[in-house]
This record gives sequence, C-alpha cells and structure tokens, in this order.
Amino acid sequence: MPEAVLEKRVDKLEQAMMELVYQARRTEMSIEKLSEEMKEFKEEMRVFREESERDRKTLHEEITLFKEEAERDRKALHKEMQAFKEEMCEFKRQQQEENKRKNKEWSNLAKKMGTLYEDLIAPALRPALSKYFNCDVSMEGQRMFRKLNGECYEVDAIAACKDKVFMIEVRSTPRESDIKEIKEKAERFFEFFPEFKNKKLIIIFGSITFPENVIKYASRSGVYVMGWREWEYMDILNFEDVRL
Repeated sequence: MPEAVLEKRVDKLEQAMMELVYQARRTEMSIEKLSEEMKEFKEEMRVFREESERDRKTLHEEITLFKEEAERDRKALHKEMQAFKEEMCEFKRQQQEENKRKNKEWSNLAKKMGTLYEDLIAPALRPALSKYFNCDVSMEGQRMFRKLNGECYEVDAIAACKDKVFMIEVRSTPRESDIKEIKEKAERFFEFFPEFKNKKLIIIFGSITFPENVIKYASRSGVYVMGWREWEYMDILNFEDVRL
C-alpha cells in the first residue's frame, strides 16, 4: 500500500477517535449537568415538601382553632338562647298571671255593675258560636222582651244564624236551680218568638265561673255553659259533654 494512502487513513482514524472522544466528553458533561439539575430539583422538592408540611400544619392549627372558637360561640349562643327562652317563659307566665288577675277584677266589676253579658259574654259569643256550631251570626240582641196576651217574657240575649237560634241566659252566681228555670223558660221560647220556629233552639247558660256540679248538671240537661276557662278567655266549657 502506498505510504500516502496509509497516512491519509491514519489521519481519518485519528480524526474519528478525536470526534469520539469529543462526543464522549460532551455526553459526560451532559450527564454531570443532568445530575446537578436532578440534585437541584430534589433540593427544591425537599424544600417544597417542608414548606407544604408547615403550611398543612398551620392550616390544621387554624382550622382547629376556628372549630374551637365556633364551638365556644355555639355554646355561648346556646346559653344566651336558653336564658332568653327562660326569660320569655317567665314573662309569658307573669303576663298570664296578670291577665288572669285583670280578668278576675274585670269580672267582679261587671258582676257588681250587672253588665256580665255586655262586658264578658257578648265579645266572646260570636267567635264561640263560629268555633263550636259553625254559626255565622246574622242576628244578635240582648234583653229581648216580648209581651203576649198580657204575659211578659224576656231573654237576656238571642243570637241566630241560618239554621240555629241561641237563647242565652246569664246569672252572676250559677246554681242547678237556674238550669231548671232556664229549661222551663226555653219551652215557651217559640211561643214568644215565632219568627225563629224554623230553627233549632240551643240554650247557653253564661256566667263568670261555674261549680263543677253545675257544669255536670247542665251537660245532662242539654244546656251549654259559657264562662272563663282558667281565667284566660271566655269559652264554652262543656261542649263535648252536652246531651241533646
């Protein structure tokens, strides 16, 4: 082989070796750089994890503190509400007692003045008739007087609706004998008030309060009694017990 050709090939081989070494060096540098970058990334991740853990703990502490404060506030609010309810119950009780006291005084005054119907029964009559008898009162009058063939007949009050007429008699001190008297009086009601003959007659006995024996006797006799219910409001006291 000619020497010139051999030298040429040797030069190419040297060049190739140099290129190989260069590439290997570049690869080594790239690996070193990548390794360094990985170290930096790991360090950043470590710092990030530590910061995240601190933030998590801080957030957990804040949430725990918030829950504790919320629980304290809830308990405090519960106590305040409980105290408010107790105050309202006490106020309501005192108000009821005051209403009962005023009702008693008002009843005694009405009894003395002889105005039991006007002051006590009349204001409660229409609501009671509507509630218990589904009655829309179309006519109401007190001290209803009639005279027939020289005979006088007076009813304390009369109220009427479409199919019923109510005869209301009032006594300041109700007795069983009053019920007998009222029942006998009711037997002649249509004789003196014939305009109500097409209606059913219902008797109501009104007063301030009723002894239990009078209420029972009235119920057996088919007479409704109307008076104070526990000194709170005027009401029909024996609606469920009346025997008609």
